Amino acid sequence: MSESVLVKRRDAVQWITINREERRNAINQEVIARIGDGIRQAVAEGARAIVLTGTGEKAFCAGADLARNVKGGAFAVDFSQPKHYIVKLFKELEECPLPLIARVNGHVMAGGFGLLCACDMAVAADDIRIGTTESKIGLTPMMILPYMLRMLPARKLQEMCITGEQFSAAEALEWGVFNYVVPRAELDTKLDWLLERTVGKSPTAVRLGKQAFHAMRDMTLPQALEYAQAMVPVMSSTEDATEGMGAFQEKRAPQWTGR
Repeated sequence: MSESVLVKRRDAVQWITINREERRNAINQEVIARIGDGIRQAVAEGARAIVLTGTGEKAFCAGADLARNVKGGAFAVDFSQPKHYIVKLFKELEECPLPLIARVNGHVMAGGFGLLCACDMAVAADDIRIGTTESKIGLTPMMILPYMLRMLPARKLQEMCITGEQFSAAEALEWGVFNYVVPRAELDTKLDWLLERTVGKSPTAVRLGKQAFHAMRDMTLPQALEYAQAMVPVMSSTEDATEGMGAFQEKRAPQWTGR
C-alpha cells in the first residue's frame, strides 16, 4: 500500500504531496494527520518554504473522501475531542511560520478548496477547474467557509456554494484565488520562479509578517494601526533586521540567522 501523503525535502523547500491519485487525492483523517506531520517536520528541520500539491494531473484535491464507510471520513466525529481534526489542520496551516505555496496541478473541489485558501500563495495550471460541489449532495461547505469568506468576493462565493457549479482557473485568478495561472507545461517553471523569490528572504521577517497579516485581517483599522505600532520595535530589534540593514548599507548579500 502506497503512502497517502509523500513528504520530501528539496533543498530549502519541503514538498507535501497528497498521494491518492486513484481517489482524486481526496482527504481523510490519515491524510490530514500526515499533512500536519509534514508541516511540523518542515519547521523543525529549518525548511524555508512548503509546497502543497497532489499526485498526477487530474486533481489537486477533490475534497473529503465520500466513499461509503470510509475509515476516518470527513464526517466522523469524536465527541470527546473539542476540535474536529480538519479544524486542527486549518489552524496549523494558519499558524505555520513558513510560506505555504499551493501547486495546483489539477481540479480543486470542496474541502480541497479550503486547503487552497489556507495557503499563502498559489500557482495553478490553466486547465484546472474549481468548485464547492457540496450542495449537489445535500450539504454546504461549512468547514471551509471561514477561509472562503476571506478569499472570494461575496457574490461569487454565494453563487459557488448555492449552485455547486465549477469555475475556470482564469475566473478564479480574477477573484484573487491564485497568484498565477499558467499553461500546464509551465507550472513547475513558474513555481520554481516563485520559490526563488521566497526562500532567500529573512525567515524572521516572513514569520513576523505572517503573524501580523493574520492578526490584522480580523481587526478594525484603528486596532490594526495600534498593533502595527507595537510590532515595529519588535521587528526592528531582531538579528535579521540588523543584518539586513547592515547588508544593504554595505552592498552585500545578507546572512540570515532566523532570529
